[in-house]
Amino acid sequence: MVTDAHGRWAWIDVDLDAIEHNVEVLRAVVAPSEVWCVVKANGYGHGATDVARAALSAGAAGLCVALVQEGVELRAAGIDAPVLVLSEQPEAMVETIVGHRLTPTVYTPAFIRALAAAVSEAGVTGVPVHLKVDTGMQRVGAHPDDVDALVALLDDHAPMLRLAGVFTHLAMADEPDDRATSTQLATFDGVLAALGGSQRLGPGVAVHVANSAGALAHPTSRRAFVRAGIAVYGISPGRGVDELCGALRPALALRAKVSFVKPVRAGSHISYGWRHRFATDTTVATVPIGYADGVPRRLSSTGGEVLIGGRRRPIVGVVTMDQLMVDCGQGGDPVRPGDEVVLIGEQDGQDGPQRIRAEDWAELLGTIGYEIVCGISDRVPRRTSRSIDAGMVER
Repeated sequence: MVTDAHGRWAWIDVDLDAIEHNVEVLRAVVAPSEVWCVVKANGYGHGATDVARAALSAGAAGLCVALVQEGVELRAAGIDAPVLVLSEQPEAMVETIVGHRLTPTVYTPAFIRALAAAVSEAGVTGVPVHLKVDTGMQRVGAHPDDVDALVALLDDHAPMLRLAGVFTHLAMADEPDDRATSTQLATFDGVLAALGGSQRLGPGVAVHVANSAGALAHPTSRRAFVRAGIAVYGISPGRGVDELCGALRPALALRAKVSFVKPVRAGSHISYGWRHRFATDTTVATVPIGYADGVPRRLSSTGGEVLIGGRRRPIVGVVTMDQLMVDCGQGGDPVRPGDEVVLIGEQDGQDGPQRIRAEDWAELLGTIGYEIVCGISDRVPRRTSRSIDAGMVER
């Protein structure tokens, strides 16, 4: 029976061949633009360092993270590729940014000055920075009217700082029929034209716009490179671009083992609140994984299922912190302790392979695939695999 060092009957398999495949697919779609892989949030729950290495081996030109700490982790693992931190960080982190050769994003005068002071203290020059422009996401970034002054401030701090990139972020790229993306692109191109007119946007400055949905659905957003996140992991960025994701392969499978099997009587109830009542006699399997591991508590009430023995079986009763229960019915193939349970992923059945996707959970729960995979907790051990040899390494 598969367990980790702590005896858990639940784990994640991450297929690194799928990561490489997806990067290759994206490179072919966006060429001649480059692909930078977003590995924030522990590689969207897949394991940042393993994903980073796989993506780089497949031709990704750089990496993107959300936090300085995420970049430091990559450097500590010996990864030397360019690492872009996607937003400004606390000013107390500027020395760490410079010391670990991370590429900072800037959009306020205060952060630029703090960064320049850290670069001066370190005695280095030519530290690349990327300037983020807010074209409608209204999360972070410089207002278009402020970009010229910020570029002038970067010029004042040359050669310590070097403007190496200008970018924006798309808010509705996963809805291709909406005009929001074309509006954002028009705003961004206006900013670029103004900078080009002042002869301060030279050929060495990388312009980038597209996220995964932009890369797939909006050719005009493919500039020097695309920042590919969720698509690298084989998950659709949204229903509006599902048809463009057919060549991608899901990289993550969430599996467990049945820990206990028992008969239950018609009319009895199960789990907290006794919210589920059995209409007939049946068999229930307990699976030792719950909401502390990232299985949402309400999944059973929205139609959540698992695969056991190649058959879809409903989760019954409220998902608890550490365990969930599955109605396995009566008759047919018996379910036994130790049988494999697939919560997300594929399992062979009598009628061919059966699959439950992260997107299926998202549809049931009214959310997105990103939240599903990022929500799997660190107490679930990750194992990496290669399709060519089925070798496994626990992480």
